[in-house]
Amino acid sequence: MGARRVAKSVGKHLGEFVTEAVGELLLGFLACILLGGLAFVAYLSWAANPRLTVAGTALACVALAHGAWLTLRDRPTDPKDTPRRGVAAFTTGFFALTSGVTLFLAFYATDCNC
Repeated sequence: MGARRVAKSVGKHLGEFVTEAVGELLLGFLACILLGGLAFVAYLSWAANPRLTVAGTALACVALAHGAWLTLRDRPTDPKDTPRRGVAAFTTGFFALTSGVTLFLAFYATDCNC
């Protein structure tokens, strides 16, 4: 009875270890692909037109700043002070998506050997 319980426990821990190792490998690989794709898009953009690349980056920074401001500020009590919903939703979503990608790359791409 004791040997069966030990075998089940060892099998359970071994399964968890393999699942965790495969998940870590897949996330690291995905981070490398994402980082390489971002670098490739930046290279293509710069090669096509450097001025538009700088202008697009500035526009993206403004959208990120506005989204961060909407996400992190205190909510107004007066309904007249609320910004337009379309722009606010877009910049907040853009900020959230970019923050998620940045956190993902910070955790996984820094340790990849690609």
